[in-house]
Amino acid sequence: MSMAKRQNMKTMSDAELAKLLADTRKELREHRFAAAGARPKDTNALSKARKQIARALSEQHARGVSSRRAAA
Repeated sequence: MSMAKRQNMKTMSDAELAKLLADTRKELREHRFAAAGARPKDTNALSKARKQIARALSEQHARGVSSRRAAA
């Protein structure tokens, strides 16, 4: 999983951020199904993926709020 730091997310375009979010959600889904079958190699992978998704969603929300303030 490619872990992008918060500072890197601020420099990403909206499309890149959306792609990162989709890819991370896909990885989370894969990890969940893999964990159901056998013991996972990286036990922290689920937690890391959820945190990455939360960071991406937070950045998207912050961009939406700032663009709405600029329009008002």
